[in-house]
Parts: sequence; C-alpha cells; structure tokens
Amino acid sequence: MLTIYGLVAVSIMLFAYALERRGRLYVALFALGCVAASVYGFLAGTWPFGVVEIVWAALAWRRYRQWRE
Repeated sequence: MLTIYGLVAVSIMLFAYALERRGRLYVALFALGCVAASVYGFLAGTWPFGVVEIVWAALAWRRYRQWRE
C-alpha cells in the first residue's frame, strides 16, 4: 500500500508540474503533491527524500502565492 501511495503522490507531482504554466491551480496541485511525496518519504524511512520534498512544497506554495494572472 505504501508503494502505491508513493506512486500516486509522485504521479500527481509530475502531472501538475507538466501543466504548471497553464494556471495557478496546477502550481497549488504541485505543492500538494510535494507534501504527499514528503509524507511518503518519511513513512518509507527515507527522511532525506521527505525533507527535500517539503522544501519543494514550500517553494511551490510561494510561487502559487506570488502568481499574477
């Protein structure tokens, strides 16, 4: 189950990252995918992955908040 969760989290990240330029919503989805991937990293015992993903989530959330349409 954990592997499937990780696959879904990273798939969401990939999908959202590919569509980020289409709108602000995809940037937020990417940030949420990063949070999900971070949770996966910590649950899987790979804390460096979890830390890196939470940093990516923070950067993506910052981009989301600064987005001008």
